[in-house]
Amino acid sequence: MAPYESDDTVGAARDENPRSGRRKAARYAVPVAVVGVAAATIGLVPALADSGDPDLPKISAQQLIEKIAKSDVQQLSGTVKISTDLGLPNLGGLESSLVSGAGQGSGDGSSADPQAKLTELVSGTHTLRVAADGPDRQKLSLLESGAEYSLIHDGKDVWGYDSKSNEVYHSTAADSGKEHRAEPPATPKDFADEILKSVDDTTSVTVDGTAQVAGRDAYKLLIQPKQGDSTVGAISIAVDAKTGLPLKFTLTPKSGGAAVVDAGFTRVSFARPAASTFDFTPPKGAKVTEEKDAAKAPEHTPKHGEDFTEGLKGADGLNVLGEGWTSVATFDTGTEGGLPTGSQGGDLGGFLGSLGDQVSGKFGKGTVFSTRLVNALITDDGKVYAGAVTKDALVKAADAGK
Repeated sequence: MAPYESDDTVGAARDENPRSGRRKAARYAVPVAVVGVAAATIGLVPALADSGDPDLPKISAQQLIEKIAKSDVQQLSGTVKISTDLGLPNLGGLESSLVSGAGQGSGDGSSADPQAKLTELVSGTHTLRVAADGPDRQKLSLLESGAEYSLIHDGKDVWGYDSKSNEVYHSTAADSGKEHRAEPPATPKDFADEILKSVDDTTSVTVDGTAQVAGRDAYKLLIQPKQGDSTVGAISIAVDAKTGLPLKFTLTPKSGGAAVVDAGFTRVSFARPAASTFDFTPPKGAKVTEEKDAAKAPEHTPKHGEDFTEGLKGADGLNVLGEGWTSVATFDTGTEGGLPTGSQGGDLGGFLGSLGDQVSGKFGKGTVFSTRLVNALITDDGKVYAGAVTKDALVKAADAGK
């Protein structure tokens, strides 16, 4: 006997959510966020879940969403395993280099710059150690082979340290570091927060049983788009039964197969971390870059905790077509002729041409580049259409724009 209730809509929960005032902008947050994540690409890999499904009191989808919204975990420490499987071709390391370079943004070249370093989470498998003690103290460490990258927020100071290069990046903020530049999501809660902003009438939400994650009893919230043109199959969020904290996040594509995004705790404790966890002093001989010495990020870069779409509003020429899971982001590159392909673009042109599919419509001609989740159409007159939607949906969006 399954002790759960299922809700196809969660209107009541949405109305009680304190962020409901931003619902209209957030309707397309997930598809567009995924675009930003894929254009520079973002992701995460199967976390290890414990065996056995716990017997928990019944709960409705509406109640479970409310439980997540009311969760107020202030202290925790643990290990998160993350990875991605967008289905991109093996570029022999080129993919990681391009993504890392795309994330640098500030132009200062410091390997310890968080905005550059954490974009490495967009590909491969990674292990993170995380710790938090209230809003003013957090630490995230990216464990690498024989090295470690740490991002420490302690009061007004934000430190990034790359042990491999022995470089340090330091910034300060008047409001205890809350205004430092945004980094990619890194924990199940980060991903769950973005997804739940998009729950509306275009979404089916149900409770899909229970699980154990990192030794904790959890409910499983299942989120599925109702719109047929979405490439998202389903999203599962394992929610800690006691605290309401998302412990695991899994996004599977409609095409099936392995998860595109799967992030989860393999170990978690809600005890207060030792104060020394957040102490940091630049090691002797380390190169230290101060943020004030580096070029600033673009004004439209989203701040930490800001709705992704709020940050996009300042982006030159970017528009969002449609609503819900089939939203399409579009902008004009200002360059006619599309991407350089074949002899036009040398070796790179031939490579790009082999990846894309040629399409045509009222808009003219163009090339669609596809992953297992995000597709992008680049037209010959220089316009770009991208989203977590099918190839046909992009062609329709381009035709509608004519």
